[in-house]
Amino acid sequence: MAEPLRIAVVGLGWVGQARHLPSLFASDRFRLVGVIDRREGRAAEVAARYKGVRSATASRLADVPWMDEVDAISVATAPMAHHDLVCEALARGLHVITEKPFAMSPVEGEAMVHAAAAAQRTLAVVHNFQFARSMKRLHADLASGRIGALRSIRAVQVGNPGRRLPTWYEDLPLGLFYDESPHLLYLLASVVGPLGLVKAVSRESRKGLNTPDQVDAWFAAQGTDIPITLSCNFESSLSEWYLMVHGEHGVGVVDVFRDIYLRLRNDGAHGTADVIRTSLSATAQHWWQHIASGIPHLTGRLRYGNDEVFDRFARAARGEAGAAAPIDAAAALRTLALQHSVIETRDRV
Repeated sequence: MAEPLRIAVVGLGWVGQARHLPSLFASDRFRLVGVIDRREGRAAEVAARYKGVRSATASRLADVPWMDEVDAISVATAPMAHHDLVCEALARGLHVITEKPFAMSPVEGEAMVHAAAAAQRTLAVVHNFQFARSMKRLHADLASGRIGALRSIRAVQVGNPGRRLPTWYEDLPLGLFYDESPHLLYLLASVVGPLGLVKAVSRESRKGLNTPDQVDAWFAAQGTDIPITLSCNFESSLSEWYLMVHGEHGVGVVDVFRDIYLRLRNDGAHGTADVIRTSLSATAQHWWQHIASGIPHLTGRLRYGNDEVFDRFARAARGEAGAAAPIDAAAALRTLALQHSVIETRDRV
């Protein structure tokens, strides 16, 4: 194996600490050199938990005295900072992996991609849920034919505004939709390929927020005429994300938050026996996978696909062709463009 990629984490909010750092420490493809945050004392506090990890309080890489000791950075800052940090890192010859949303506009995103190409460095995005255990099981069922010919695919998100949310989300275009929709969009695309927007409708916030109460969107994909839909509600009393793939033989349901996958057979005439069979199957699968996902969750080992994202990034940075394809700059731009298509062309009701 090649020498570990020397990396620094920039941005030490919840995502940086709960997702990036554990994924890096769990991999022998990386050596964490240091951590960086703009808030006074945050980086030193985090670095003190780990042996040999350096720290810096800075908003620019130029202000980090040990930056010449790293090969790459992972960016876990608010998205408003992505463009400048990514472009600065690439200009210094560093490989970069950044959180979603990729950028604040397609213009910013394209500038980041051009900078990566000019520097001949890897630029990747954390589109992690497509590599979660539940999604891998769905793809296995699709490949084996257990779902059958596709009839429709639907992503559903309901969000409780009282849950843990980033402090800056209302400053984004269309608020929380902009922060969270990339996950649902790339999950849809992982099943049917690149998406094109057909129509989008938003129900504006009754509280005067930038985040709408509801966003619904319809998409098309090359080579299929099945319905492909996204529905996001941001004023729910529950927080749940689901991807539902309907096929001739059954339905595959991915419970994104719990990393649980259910496959339910075609229930035919929907008679009493069919309904009971569906209930028993769903219940058994649901609770069994609570154990399968719950133990890693309780022990801090449930990565939601972040482990594979960072592994692919490291392999790509070391020159492995195609390693970053599902998370590369082109994939990031496609998702970013879809977001802005929804924002710019939606009907408001």
